[in-house]
Amino acid sequence: MHDQRKVMQRHQNSVNNAQGHHFETYIKAGCKVYCANGQAEVGKTPEPFRVTKKHKDGTFTGRFTSLAQPDFQGTLKGGRSICFEAKYTRTDRMKRSVLTSTQMEKLENHEKLGAVAGVCIGIQDKFFFIPWSIWRDMKAHYGRQYVTAEDVERYRVRFTGAVLFLDYVHKERGVEIE
Repeated sequence: MHDQRKVMQRHQNSVNNAQGHHFETYIKAGCKVYCANGQAEVGKTPEPFRVTKKHKDGTFTGRFTSLAQPDFQGTLKGGRSICFEAKYTRTDRMKRSVLTSTQMEKLENHEKLGAVAGVCIGIQDKFFFIPWSIWRDMKAHYGRQYVTAEDVERYRVRFTGAVLFLDYVHKERGVEIE
């Protein structure tokens, strides 16, 4: 029974990891759209990782060298920077605690310096770009430390096979890029 739980947990972790990679691929596609349109140059922040040993079979052993930075950073047309973390869940809610303290600190610092800072999330089949000030103060805005898709509907962004994180579905929310 104990081994079966471990196997099921390993499987669930693999599914979650794959979903997260798909989500990042959709965001990268959005980055390409914005670059092609001359609206932004945004890319995935490399993970702070170092290879410690190469194996003969082509695999390697490595370790993270520092805490992770926010996932995406870049520049919007007009010169304003953008910095955001990306998180996806198949459940009906996204917890504030999915960000590390380092990620939250970096988003706070970027926002204080005038960047567009936020958290791009996927909840099941809907996608949102939540400004950092809303995410940071989630408890004050929503009365709890998680959000549902219904809570953040006003921050929903278009999805065309690409997560268009600058294009809010509800026009009054758009990110100013000129």
